[in-house]
Amino acid sequence: MSRAIVSRLLQALPLFLVISVLVFFISHAGGGDPITNALASTLPQESIDAIRREYGLDQPVWVQYVRWLQHLAAGDWGTSLVLRTPVFEVLGRSFGNTLILAGAAVLVCVAGGVLVGVTSGLKRGSLLDHAAMFLIQIGHNFPVFWSGLLLIWIFGVQLRWLPVSGMYDLRGDHGLGDLLRHLVMPALAAAIISMLILAQLVRAQVIEIMGSDYVRTLRAQGLPRGHILRRHLGRNLLAPVVNITGLQIGYLLSGVVFVENVFNWPGIGTQLYNAAAGRDYPMIQAGVMLVTGCFIVVNLATDIVLDLLNPRLRGASAAS
Repeated sequence: MSRAIVSRLLQALPLFLVISVLVFFISHAGGGDPITNALASTLPQESIDAIRREYGLDQPVWVQYVRWLQHLAAGDWGTSLVLRTPVFEVLGRSFGNTLILAGAAVLVCVAGGVLVGVTSGLKRGSLLDHAAMFLIQIGHNFPVFWSGLLLIWIFGVQLRWLPVSGMYDLRGDHGLGDLLRHLVMPALAAAIISMLILAQLVRAQVIEIMGSDYVRTLRAQGLPRGHILRRHLGRNLLAPVVNITGLQIGYLLSGVVFVENVFNWPGIGTQLYNAAAGRDYPMIQAGVMLVTGCFIVVNLATDIVLDLLNPRLRGASAAS
């Protein structure tokens, strides 16, 4: 198992390096820099050049990339060109808020997707099944930010049930209840597409399992339906649900980035948006690499869990 984990980590390194190249050079592709843009009208050119030299912005782009990669490997994420504070401190606070939103979105995705998928699969061909499939087809065509705006209009503007912005009320107690009220709509908006995809795939798995020969044999032997659902359907659904969920977490994280801007949630997405508007290179680069690292870790964790759930895969990993 440990050898397989190391092998997968080594396979992820080239991907990480390629993404670092793309992120760095794309962020510099627009020309100019935040220091020149911000200070051109307030300081003489000599002072601006001195500040640019201090941050290394006077060097060729490839030299800046090599230096940045060396610092990144050493754990130095750089200093924000706009906020003038270490990038690690800013992203550390934002990342914690993003994890809260992403964790809630994963719970909504798994709970809702499994519930809808199992119910629809067991009642295949019923009115409930047709209604669920209709909603799934419609939901696939909604971008994440449109889902967020629709939820805001319904539950925030029309019904006034939930707050539409931020993580806490300005005059609230910043307690758990306050957080949960602000979390409901962003989590649902981030999870809805992945939840519908999961529901559709779970439905297909349920139909396949319930129509298999061994389930028909168990029915013919007179085993109660509840026993079959608990002991056989649930056990056979576990690995596919873990696999599908692991794949969807990547989409959930990307959806969270967009949702944060819609709901003004103080996470990585909001921070990256502000950094892009201010051309804050260190913040953009470190933020994107942090999200990339999360993708890699989630995929690795999914593979490990699948190996643990499947003895044959675990044996193959140990043999390799």
